[in-house]
Amino acid sequence: MGGKAEKGTPKYIANKIKAKGLQKLRWYCQMCQKQCRDENGFKCHTMSESHQRQLLLFADNASRYIDEFSREFADGYLELLKRQFGTKRVNANKVYQDYISNRDHLHMNATQWETLTDFVKWLGREGKCVVDETEKGWFVAYIDRDPAAIAAQEAKVKKEKMDKDDQERMLEFIQKQVEKGKKERNVEPSYTEFKRENSQERLTLNINLKRKPEEKPDGLTKSALQAQKTKEESTSKKKKTEERNKQSALDAIKEMQEKARERANRKDHWLTEGIIVKIVTKSLGDKFFKRKAVIERVVEKYAAHVKLVDDNVKLKLDQNHLETVIPSSGRVVKFVNGAYSGQNGVLKNINVEEYCCDVEISAGPLSGRLVKGVQYEDISKLAS
Repeated sequence: MGGKAEKGTPKYIANKIKAKGLQKLRWYCQMCQKQCRDENGFKCHTMSESHQRQLLLFADNASRYIDEFSREFADGYLELLKRQFGTKRVNANKVYQDYISNRDHLHMNATQWETLTDFVKWLGREGKCVVDETEKGWFVAYIDRDPAAIAAQEAKVKKEKMDKDDQERMLEFIQKQVEKGKKERNVEPSYTEFKRENSQERLTLNINLKRKPEEKPDGLTKSALQAQKTKEESTSKKKKTEERNKQSALDAIKEMQEKARERANRKDHWLTEGIIVKIVTKSLGDKFFKRKAVIERVVEKYAAHVKLVDDNVKLKLDQNHLETVIPSSGRVVKFVNGAYSGQNGVLKNINVEEYCCDVEISAGPLSGRLVKGVQYEDISKLAS
């Protein structure tokens, strides 16, 4: 008796094993999405009533079906290329082999392209990939046109340009300081040999008997002492000027480095684990308003799990519902934003009128540096 093999029989298991793997492409019907295992099975399928109905549908609007199959094939190929290889250059046939390894993939013989070469050339013409032909075949590189990826690439290029501009400005400033120092440096007097212009000129000696100037115990006259004193003052002034120029150049370099560090570390989120914050939202009621809490865990940069300082209550709050806490002088704080983000320090002074404070960094390579004019929102009390 004909028909399918019963479930669980050796014949049924053998048929399942055969159907699991990839079959020959020439025995696959894309319209019916049916894979036949041999020529006889495919012939029987083409003579079936269901296949004939599908052919009638295809004949009514062949171009629409081909365009749809082509779009589905291209989308699947590009999705695999983007997910597995990114924007790296890779052999087009390798991507194709990975694509057809899926048993339910859309076959190329149902698309507008007869060969993989035609499809790769189409990808290049449409601007979806960068394609090139070598001795080892065609190679493709995916062009990522996602707005987020384009924005990230532009931001990276902009940051590299800004860093380069900072370096160029710093080198230019140092060069100007060096030239300025050279100009301000006093020129040493030059001595030349004395030559008499007319050897026949008569010499006249004019002797004026005047009181001998008083001599100091060391044998120097007042005029000599005055000249020596003037020379010492000039030398001292020159050294002070050079030191002042060097100091101003160093201060300017430090200031430029500070600005570059500030641009690199300034962010729109400041939540940091281990700091004490104040709840400033009234949406939870007066019970939690103005209460202090410790950030235990930061969630997606802009939210945090906090625990009240004086109560065993845990909450999840947004950054906009919290603010930093400024302790008294001498207490330990943490930089949560700005140039020194992530550093620990000791609060030295609070300027109430300017809403800022002075903090001395207490650890790391910058230990001992006093940072002045730190804004309240850039630091917060560190939980003990």
